[in-house]
Amino acid sequence: MYPEHAPQRAVQVHQPTPIQPTVHLPLHAVPVQPAALPDVASVVLPDGRVVTGYAIEHTAPAPVTAKPAVSRKAVNVALGGIGFAAVCGGLALAATFIAALTALVQQFIVLAAVIFGGWIAVQVFSTSSSSKGATTVNIRKAVFKRSHFRG
Repeated sequence: MYPEHAPQRAVQVHQPTPIQPTVHLPLHAVPVQPAALPDVASVVLPDGRVVTGYAIEHTAPAPVTAKPAVSRKAVNVALGGIGFAAVCGGLALAATFIAALTALVQQFIVLAAVIFGGWIAVQVFSTSSSSKGATTVNIRKAVFKRSHFRG
């Protein structure tokens, strides 16, 4: 890291002074420095640099506690409740679907009645020119002749 033409410096190792811990009311966990400090270790790296620091021991993690077993009855009750809620929701959706389908069929029936009624009205009120082969008879003005048999 340092250039080769840079002069090497002497390294001084300082011993740290322990800090006296202050007494606090523990509202929460407060890190406290240990009473005796370990010696400072110095390591010379292959490139000539010196690293100084404390050796830290890794703490082992707390052992994992086994989870308490859940009873089969509790699992069955929970799954039964979830299944019951799903069935109720499905039935509500089915009832809504059936009501919507009934309304749709009713609308189609009304639409067919309106279209068929309109077609009948057009047939009744249309002029005779549109139906060329039909004969219109006015019953009030009609004259009926009786057949008299004369012999």
